[in-house]
Amino acid sequence: MWTRRDDLTGGAMDDALKAIGDRIVAALPGAGLSARIAFGELTLNANAGSLLQTLTFLRDDAECQFICFTDLCGADYPEREKRFDVVYQLLSPKKNLRVRVKVQTDEATPVPSAIPVFPAANWCERETYDLFGIIFDGHPDLRRILTDYGFEGHPLRKDFPMTGFVEVRYDDQEKRVLYEPVRLNQEFRQFDFLSPWEGASPLPGDEKAKP
Repeated sequence: MWTRRDDLTGGAMDDALKAIGDRIVAALPGAGLSARIAFGELTLNANAGSLLQTLTFLRDDAECQFICFTDLCGADYPEREKRFDVVYQLLSPKKNLRVRVKVQTDEATPVPSAIPVFPAANWCERETYDLFGIIFDGHPDLRRILTDYGFEGHPLRKDFPMTGFVEVRYDDQEKRVLYEPVRLNQEFRQFDFLSPWEGASPLPGDEKAKP
């Protein structure tokens, strides 16, 4: 018999989540799953090849019923050989419990699209592709969704420059939007955050900066 999440605290919560994790790992012995509980949350680490099998079991099993896909995102760890985590967040309204599924991949290896199991993953996979460059095999329309056409790179990778590569401005003479390489005319600038009038000194309020 299951206990609602609202009625669980501390160790009881961990015990309920551990029971779910143990059940899933035992039910899919060839999927390479491992379960971990941290901060009151259950995380399942899966191989990309067994992702759809894992998601299908979580959705359809009578003791799980994680039928609600809530989110998908990426995470970048450039020091790893497989630098990306793809993270799936699922909710079981029946059990009032959540589970997180993680798979690892690199820049060139596709991850199976979760759309056959959870159609709501469509735009989330496009966003993850756009911002991280993670490829989702079998996605029906894998293209950028947040950045502009012709955007270079993937802005949530940790090696992406803070300035980006291109700046956009509207040209009044040409009456159109122009895309130009980023120009940093000044590498360093000292700001006086106490005064809105830089270079005008002394001004009322500047004495606050004195020790």
